Amino acid sequence: MPIIVNLDVMLARRKMRSRELAERIGITEQNVSLLKSGKVRGVRFDTLARICETLGCQPGDILEYVPGKEDADEAAD
Repeated sequence: MPIIVNLDVMLARRKMRSRELAERIGITEQNVSLLKSGKVRGVRFDTLARICETLGCQPGDILEYVPGKEDADEAAD
């Protein structure tokens, strides 16, 4: 998928654990883990807004578009 999730990078910059983020934004730690790994097909805007508010960042700090990434992913499968 050409969208890369950099949530783990933002958590590290803020010295915050996934568990703490999950508690603050009201989702399960497992869902945070799925977001970090990029194994989700979508994220609700209200969840993204709570993540950004908690981490003091912008959506672009968490989500990145990498052209051509989709082709490499399909070849790996």
